[in-house]
Amino acid sequence: MIIRRAKIRGRDGLFDIRIEDNVIAEISSDIQARDEEEIDVEGRLVTPPFIDMHFHLDSVLTLGDPRFNQSGTLLEGIEIWSEYKKKLTIEDIVDRARRALMLMISYGTTRIRTHADVTDKKLTTVKGLLEVKRLFRDVVDVQITAFPQDGILTEPENRELLEKAVEMGADNVGMIPHLEYTREDGVKSIDIAFEIAKRYDKDIDGHVDETDDEHSRFLEVVAAKTIKENYIGRVTAGHATAMHSYNDAYADKLYRLLRKAEVTIVPNPLINIHLQGRYDKYPKRRGLARIKELLANGVNVALGHDCIMDPWYPLGRGDMMLVLFMAVHVAQLMGYDELIKSFDLITTNAAKALRINSIYGVEKGKKADLIVLDAFNEIEALAHLKRPLYVIKNGKIISMKTREEVEVADPLTGKLVKFDEKMLRKSSSYY
Repeated sequence: MIIRRAKIRGRDGLFDIRIEDNVIAEISSDIQARDEEEIDVEGRLVTPPFIDMHFHLDSVLTLGDPRFNQSGTLLEGIEIWSEYKKKLTIEDIVDRARRALMLMISYGTTRIRTHADVTDKKLTTVKGLLEVKRLFRDVVDVQITAFPQDGILTEPENRELLEKAVEMGADNVGMIPHLEYTREDGVKSIDIAFEIAKRYDKDIDGHVDETDDEHSRFLEVVAAKTIKENYIGRVTAGHATAMHSYNDAYADKLYRLLRKAEVTIVPNPLINIHLQGRYDKYPKRRGLARIKELLANGVNVALGHDCIMDPWYPLGRGDMMLVLFMAVHVAQLMGYDELIKSFDLITTNAAKALRINSIYGVEKGKKADLIVLDAFNEIEALAHLKRPLYVIKNGKIISMKTREEVEVADPLTGKLVKFDEKMLRKSSSYY
């Protein structure tokens, strides 16, 4: 396959991209060779596929079953999920995940780190997601985190279930220290997660400080443990919403610690904005990890979608561009350079966290995993939020969108005319 006249992030001009044997064989301004399959993208932006660093495939598309979350709160969502877990089957998980993954792929996501609730005593979630990973490996790369949804120390068997999930094939070890009964138990749960991870040589990905409580400071414990255990670059902390409530003096210390430990922070803007600040009247806190400040202090930040139509989030379509759209608004990353750079949050920063930089990216010799956006640059892509024209995995097209046509009344004549976003580019230097 040859992709003709592609815009590549960070490069001036247009390029041809030749794919051979599932890798990018050549990138040049004018490739003379011909191929059976050629795609002229006419200057559109080509990027590596999006990466969703934090998702819950086990609960996806369960909205309204057995009931709806009327309060919209995290705790009611946990209660509803506890009821649903009683009837979980592997077939149910595979069926819902298949439908959700098709949706996510169509929006350009081909790498997902999902959490499997291992406080399900039958570990049906782990079994189901391992089957999902096996069945759909040709179109999406799934990493599974063994996630103790209800805590590691809240029930006697939870630690054993966590370790058993890793033995079964989970890729990462999870934790949720702020949900343990006491601060002491929270710290101990972090120790347990590191102990299991080191024993099986697994990375760590925890839900950490997902609360508005400014006294919830387990993230510093995680970072310090990372340094002491020499687990630099192998730890991810999801949500970290308490950070929004920290005073600036403490936050400054935390940035330095996180940078030294190379801990990746994964905010989930859609869900964090929905669930946090529930105890506030006005003014209300955003309840989002400090994305802008973290980046400015050299901390790696990537984004997650978290949920689609489940007990915690009734909306969602698996579109990481929509996640980024929310992030740049709430984190106030609205300067021109900030908007351009923001795409790193769903691409290269996530690849760094997954430790796949050697194979990921639009560069010669790397895997032929690419998406062709229906936009000519990053700002246009964020403004219009369109599905990609093409999603390519291992050198093969796995999603393709026909170009839509819209007719709109011309305000001058009242007649319907074909509308094209190119009309906008004539009037704005942003385009």
